[in-house]
Amino acid sequence: MTASTDLPSMLLVDDDDTFRERLARALRKRGYDVRTAPGMLDAVALARTESPEYAVVDLRVPDGSGLEILRELKAIDATTRVVMLTGYGSISTAIDAMRLGADNYVAKPADVDDILAAFERAEAPPLQPSADYKAPSLARVEWEHINRVLSDCGGNISEAARRLDVHRRSLQRKLQKYPPKE
Repeated sequence: MTASTDLPSMLLVDDDDTFRERLARALRKRGYDVRTAPGMLDAVALARTESPEYAVVDLRVPDGSGLEILRELKAIDATTRVVMLTGYGSISTAIDAMRLGADNYVAKPADVDDILAAFERAEAPPLQPSADYKAPSLARVEWEHINRVLSDCGGNISEAARRLDVHRRSLQRKLQKYPPKE
């Protein structure tokens, strides 16, 4: 908490000035005392001055890494709740962030609702798998991923093939098959 207000404090770290200021304005409207930083050095200095309750940290900043910022924030105050934000999401960086203590990981484009929902999901108790849960087959997961990418490309098979790094004809053959059973 800040000394001058009873609003929850939030540190917002992103090198995109326009995105950072728009998100800060939206968070202020939602009742947060927001401080902003364009990079690692400013973020760590602000956190050392006054540790935030919440932090939203971009994975890529010009003077360091969001993972380094996360590590510093947790060293300053282990109770700081952190959501990592990135336009370059990958499973390995998400795992690294969670291992370092991030509460959640959100891919850009994201808005204030996505970020606040990420904090809320992190507070919820973990779901327990039911006894009758059966993981989908690898073929089913692949089919669902292909169709998600195709949908993101507006049905453009050539663009989807480029994003999936497969030949267009190979993708067409996969799309002609029926979806695999669970």
